[in-house]
Amino acid sequence: MDIYEYAMQMEQDGEKFYRELAGNSRVEGLKTIFTMLADEEVKHYQVIAQLRKHAGNASLAKTTVLENVKNIFVRMQEEKAVASFEASDLEAYRKAFDIEKMSREFYQDKAADAGEEEVKQLLLRLAGEEERHCRIMENIVAFVARPQPGNWLENAEWHHLDEY
Repeated sequence: MDIYEYAMQMEQDGEKFYRELAGNSRVEGLKTIFTMLADEEVKHYQVIAQLRKHAGNASLAKTTVLENVKNIFVRMQEEKAVASFEASDLEAYRKAFDIEKMSREFYQDKAADAGEEEVKQLLLRLAGEEERHCRIMENIVAFVARPQPGNWLENAEWHHLDEY
């Protein structure tokens, strides 16, 4: 399996996993976030498929996922959205974080090996996208792990999620 096939499969697996998380979520805001993340994985798949066909002609559109996630958490705070979570939820969210971390590292490694500068830059952008997804999942894990998620929302510090 070449790196493009591997990356495309990785993105398909990510999409499927996020759609499962969305389907299992009892919190509407989290369901929306997981659906957005699944949609982002589809975009990544399409970029990699494009990159595979035409190495220098692929492009990755700017994403607004972080801004949207922040807005969802603000809405959840305003609506005082609180739910009880099971240990399996937290475990699944941690797994999503780990998957995003591995994806980020994969793209960083492949960028270091890329011969063409355009390919390298695109892979680094994908790594940056995966880093943002890591941060989103990290915050969801923190949200769910708290005994009273509503209190976390009131004190959430999203400054470290800003685009860089």
